[in-house]
Amino acid sequence: MTPRRTFLARIGQGMLAAGLGHTTAAQLGLAATPTEPPPQRLRFPGHDRLVDLLQETPVEKFLPAVVAELRQGTSLQQLITSAALANARAFGGEDYVGFHTFMALMPALRMSRQLPAEMQALPVLKVLYRQAARLEESDHHHNDTLKPVTGNTAAAASTTLAQALTVSVHQQDRAAADQLLTSAAHQSPDTAWNSLLPTVFEAPEVHRIVLAHRAWDMLDLAGHSHADAMLRQSLHYCIQVEPNRQKGSHNVSEPLAAMIEDSFAGISSSAQPQAIDAQWVQQFSELLLKTPPLQAAAAATAALAEGINPAAISQAVSAAACQLVLRDAGRPPEWAQPNKPAGSVHGDSIGVHASDTAHAWRQIAAVSSPRNARAAVILSAWCVARDAAIRPASEWTPRPLEQSLQQISATDPQQLLKTLDSAIRQQQQDLACAAASRCLSAGVSADTLFQQLLPFACSEDGALHAEKYFWTTRDEFSSLPASLRNNQLIALARVSASQFGTPAPGLEQARELLHIPT
Repeated sequence: MTPRRTFLARIGQGMLAAGLGHTTAAQLGLAATPTEPPPQRLRFPGHDRLVDLLQETPVEKFLPAVVAELRQGTSLQQLITSAALANARAFGGEDYVGFHTFMALMPALRMSRQLPAEMQALPVLKVLYRQAARLEESDHHHNDTLKPVTGNTAAAASTTLAQALTVSVHQQDRAAADQLLTSAAHQSPDTAWNSLLPTVFEAPEVHRIVLAHRAWDMLDLAGHSHADAMLRQSLHYCIQVEPNRQKGSHNVSEPLAAMIEDSFAGISSSAQPQAIDAQWVQQFSELLLKTPPLQAAAAATAALAEGINPAAISQAVSAAACQLVLRDAGRPPEWAQPNKPAGSVHGDSIGVHASDTAHAWRQIAAVSSPRNARAAVILSAWCVARDAAIRPASEWTPRPLEQSLQQISATDPQQLLKTLDSAIRQQQQDLACAAASRCLSAGVSADTLFQQLLPFACSEDGALHAEKYFWTTRDEFSSLPASLRNNQLIALARVSASQFGTPAPGLEQARELLHIPT
């Protein structure tokens, strides 16, 4: 077996015995059993009425219907939960706007909790409207991608469930893959999750990684009984992009797979934990920005072998990804689009994608089996180094730029906040970075600055990324050493200025229905 196949086979073995014979398969629910006639549509007991309303209501009637639900006592959490189930059933991880909307649901709910009571519904309604519009555009009001799973498929006696899932994805066999994952999820969401990850890890790119993380994250609301619906989205995405993977797109190379496989021997080693400080995290993040991807992965592997806390490596990856936002020259003219003009850094920019991916890798490592967690840490270093090499990040000066800082003479915190607001509204990215930096130097608290930037993440379209990226910066800020935190706010100020000027569809109507002035 090649190192790559060994790696993929072994990182899932913490969950299942290596040989799934008929008896074991039956115990796991994988052996074929007689079934009743299958239901025609996925149902979600306790959520069906609201799920159907959110999926089937025409877009022109959608916001009035949802606001009526709120007035009748439906909570924002209930709306997000049902929207996630409707999204999974309708799109199944196979629609670009659909899965981006799914990935924005939980961040929108978390954003809402940081707003005044009268405004808390806005980020939720913004994302729900986006979903309703896409359901209508793609004819998914009643046309579902995820169907009820019928029958059972047992993994061959010589394979693990992780291997069987990978094979079914390679063969683009949705029925077999769904049967395997659903049976595993009914046994244990952890079993399904850790058996799915080796396939996700085969060709790590932003959507493959962030969608998997968001699917697992949503279980806190949807509940473990719906783990199969949540995780099947990630599985279907992998199947959909399998032709690209077979062409070599984003594939884990044989040397990288062998490196990760060899590192598993260190999981149970008795290496003494190393004392890590902010300087180490800073230095390692700088190394990631100027090191080829395979060497970056090797550096992460060596750090783990030395007993470095995986969380410290994740911090360095996050800090490096943030630097890609601060150093990005902006979208080239040939890539410009109506809502993503030349020079912009919001949406699917290198830095935003890298930051969201780093955030997802950190979360995946925290909730996975030791083997999957170790692989996630190593792959996170490889990914950010790969992204940094697209436009050599080490050659660009990070913001705030000195010439922009010199444009700001004010020292009063309130005046500096006004300068920041003005720079964002005028789409002056460099000045926004400088203003955010000056605010922090003048004693403006991070919480105050996040509150200043939050409304822009709510009001602007953000090219499908406003909610995810806001929560990435908010969450990474709290996880980083104090000396590295402020860059997250400066980067968010830049992205806020970049995306300003394209209001989110449906938001004006939502404000009118909620009687919130603009």
